[in-house]
Amino acid sequence: MFNPMPDIRRYAGRVGEVVGASRWLEIPQETIDAFAEAIGDHQFIHVDPVRAAETPFGGTIAHGFLTLSLLSEMIYEVVPEVLGPGPSVNAGFDRVRFITPVPAGSRVRGLFLLAEHNEPAPGEIRQTWDVTVEIEGSEKPALSARWLTRKYPQ
Repeated sequence: MFNPMPDIRRYAGRVGEVVGASRWLEIPQETIDAFAEAIGDHQFIHVDPVRAAETPFGGTIAHGFLTLSLLSEMIYEVVPEVLGPGPSVNAGFDRVRFITPVPAGSRVRGLFLLAEHNEPAPGEIRQTWDVTVEIEGSEKPALSARWLTRKYPQ
């Protein structure tokens, strides 16, 4: 059977390289509000523009976990093979650091460096990604993380 998706194994030779960057994603207040509702975190710095304007942030900011959760969308653009045949799973994080708050209305993108790629058993690929989420126009990133993923190609 023809598989139109390139094999994720082709990344084995790219360890230590930035594989790519996602497109810029806007984080409007509506998205922040919906995320607050979904997780039950209604802290005013996220959902109350008037009160948040009086803080050092100068306005509402995205939840750190909202920014982190966007990695799933971002990696699909950079490594589309994870959408190919067979399941992909999030195996966790060795490290996550929230560095700079993301103001409502900002745009962010993910940079993905492949730190490790191995096949510990037939039919299982493990990858470790060093990810940086940039904020458009900011010198400091929103977050940096070491993300562990697994793929079970068919």
